[in-house]
Amino acid sequence: MTSTPNTTSDAILDRLLALHPKLVDLSLGRMARLLAALGHPERALPPVVHVTGTNGKGSLLAMLGAMLEAAGYRVHVYTSPHLVRFHERIRLAGELIEEAALSGLLAECERANGAESITFFEITTAAAFLAFSRTPADILLLENGLGGRLDATNVVDRPALTAITPVSLDHQQFLGETIDAIAFEKAGIMKPGVPCVLAPQADAAAAVIEERARVVGAPVLLAGRDWGAAGHASGLRYEDQSGVLDLPPPALAGAHQITNAGMAVACARNLSGFELSADHIAQGLRDASWPGRLQHLTRGPLVEVLPAGWELWFDGGHNPAAGEHLARHAAEAWSDRPLDLIVGMLNSKNWTGFLEPLAPHARRMVAVPVSGSDASLSPETLAETAAGLGLDGVTATDPGAAIADLANATSVDTTPVRVLICGSLYLGTEVLADNA
Repeated sequence: MTSTPNTTSDAILDRLLALHPKLVDLSLGRMARLLAALGHPERALPPVVHVTGTNGKGSLLAMLGAMLEAAGYRVHVYTSPHLVRFHERIRLAGELIEEAALSGLLAECERANGAESITFFEITTAAAFLAFSRTPADILLLENGLGGRLDATNVVDRPALTAITPVSLDHQQFLGETIDAIAFEKAGIMKPGVPCVLAPQADAAAAVIEERARVVGAPVLLAGRDWGAAGHASGLRYEDQSGVLDLPPPALAGAHQITNAGMAVACARNLSGFELSADHIAQGLRDASWPGRLQHLTRGPLVEVLPAGWELWFDGGHNPAAGEHLARHAAEAWSDRPLDLIVGMLNSKNWTGFLEPLAPHARRMVAVPVSGSDASLSPETLAETAAGLGLDGVTATDPGAAIADLANATSVDTTPVRVLICGSLYLGTEVLADNA
């Protein structure tokens, strides 16, 4: 008697991980083959906004999606990675995909692919395209996975709009060792005649992207030239050739969210065929939510063991640019109390570059492993790096033990402390599941 394969989404996802020896292998060939076998769902999508960049993609899409929903549009969203459950990656017309639909689509893709080699991201992106093609919506907000030019999402021939958030060093083992090389890969999502909203960039990145836009024939809407956004005491001022908008501050915390909010407004103002008023844009900024980015944790077992008056925050940023954003926020908004860090990172990341800007703003750090990841950086290495940056660093087995260590170290001081857990989105799997 033969056994029936497990058809839950978790079981299918586990099987899909074994279809390619590498987690990342940038290519469009395997994706094209599978999409053809599935009847080309990528050709039956609603208008697409395709977004790439190093940091800020999710925040941009959260704010733009909230603006579109405030105007009454039905919005599909595709993002990665997930924090707790895979279902978070696929939002259909405003709702997370349900288990029955997800498991059915994954099984369909598994059958269509057979035993052919394909990466986990490629086959799950194909499943997402099936979902988006079969559920009515007005627009799809599509986050690029890695790079751009050879990313599995870059099979949409004619998006309505593209956007490139700030480009910085990350994933160099796949995208190249320099800003220019990484920018070239990101610029690969631009399409002939399709406007591209471009965030403030390093000079080297901007030069590469604008040259690629010229070759492709993509109009560029560049921050600082074609549009601008600046924060002030009571909100955000946005300006472009159509005029000035005085808007509320974005609900997402952090000074860097001003740039992301400006990008969202620029996208909203240049999205052909959609009517978004200043009121819709303002409401979207107020309503936007993006878990895992400077998220204040207010309930759960980790919060319950905090000493009275302490605060707990989580941020999944993991590269030098993210470290700089957090350092800026600490300097501008968190100078009212001591800051302690709990840090876990992957060994593929630039942990020194992430910690260096943060170290002057923190009092002490506890290094923890990223649970469940073979690529977790050793806490001892992280603690040693912190010590080299002048930061008192120790190790703990997990975030709960780290909080206990920090509380014990401050037992004679009654000053409330702010604790930031950071360094990897994958830490969110264990932290946010029970504490958000």
